[in-house]
Amino acid sequence: MTTPADRAERGRSARKQASRSSHGLWIPAADRLDPLTVLARQTANRVPELLPLRYERMAASPFAFLRGAAAVMAADLATQPRTGLTVQLCGDAHLLNFGVFASPERALLFDLNDFDETLPGPFEWDVKRLAASIAVAAGENGHSEPDTRRAVHAASAAYRTSMRRLSARGELDVWYERLDAEDILPLIRSEHRKRVESQLARAGERIGLRTLDMLTDAPDGHRRITPDPPLLQPVSRLDMAVLRRVFIGYRSTLPEDRRTLLDRYRFIDAARKVVGVSSVGTRCYIVLLEGRHAGDPLFLQIREAERSVLEPHLRQSGYPHQGHRVVAGQRLLQAAGDVFLGWVTGPEGRHFYWRQLRDMKGSPVVADMSPPLLHDYARLCGAALARAHARSGDRIAIAHYLGGSDAFDRAMADFALRYADRNAADHAALAAAVAAGRLPEERPGPVSHHR
Repeated sequence: MTTPADRAERGRSARKQASRSSHGLWIPAADRLDPLTVLARQTANRVPELLPLRYERMAASPFAFLRGAAAVMAADLATQPRTGLTVQLCGDAHLLNFGVFASPERALLFDLNDFDETLPGPFEWDVKRLAASIAVAAGENGHSEPDTRRAVHAASAAYRTSMRRLSARGELDVWYERLDAEDILPLIRSEHRKRVESQLARAGERIGLRTLDMLTDAPDGHRRITPDPPLLQPVSRLDMAVLRRVFIGYRSTLPEDRRTLLDRYRFIDAARKVVGVSSVGTRCYIVLLEGRHAGDPLFLQIREAERSVLEPHLRQSGYPHQGHRVVAGQRLLQAAGDVFLGWVTGPEGRHFYWRQLRDMKGSPVVADMSPPLLHDYARLCGAALARAHARSGDRIAIAHYLGGSDAFDRAMADFALRYADRNAADHAALAAAVAAGRLPEERPGPVSHHR
């Protein structure tokens, strides 16, 4: 069995493959593929009529572009030196993919909350995705370069120090580590605590009934999901019958106790829903279930799972079913997972995963964060990311690679600022194409830098 000393040495040796300072030297590859072509390659199996909406949402701002361009960033990261220190990556660890949600015990936790791109890979890819998102958000908020550097540095330092702390703890301690919502407040500067307390209070409300009022009506006494085209559309009778059959297949992937719980609900209605930025065009549905009575609703979301954008550049997923890949990654990374997570194969062999739609969840409003608040929020995200990575990767090796100095943190700040500039240029190219009525289309070029 490998000893902690061996693992520590492995981490220090990884600096020969990719020094800590090398992460800040990002320069676009000479053969960098047109980012609009990368985006176009994702659309082959998506709903064609929704693609203009996807590009419209991405063109709204540099941060919106970054959210939708995980495939572009994956291709960029693939050209850089790698540490070889593998974890289960979130794959899309930008600022808005962290938030507050309820554990099965109804406790509020702060954690990652999006896993569509999850795949094993070098730990630094998630850290760089987070760092870039901080720099892009800071730029949109009008923060100075020194303030931006401080925020990115804070996130990286929190990741590094959290990983070093976890590297000294036992396996079960690390597995059960979590960031409770009440533990967040002492980490927030006093002048911002009331705002954060208010956000946590809203996240702590059971919002099933509020969601019921927002998404449904019952003009004839029968509760149905309210159409809101093109974002929320009713499904045909045929599609409804298919979804009911798919629901039975999904049920079989749940543990026995969760099946018993699910069986206490009955299927009421379903609708197609447009979600997110990068996911627009994939098939997504919401299902309304009813428990004891009409005031006891459960909303489930069915999302199509495609191949991770990381996979062309890393090893192929060990899960042939992409929905299973997403569910397994989420269960591994999150401190406490959704009790209704499951997966199923739908029509035409498409892969889907199921989860709850909103259940005591809160997301940050990054757009108006001041420099001090963004700094504090970035620290929380860095700590949460380290906790997630420590469950699946060699935390001792990663901790000794990062070391006790801030060399890695300074490199992350350099990288983030450079990548934010590149992202701004890519966003401008997409915005110009959308304004001119030209949607991205695939052009010939290199596909990946697989290693």
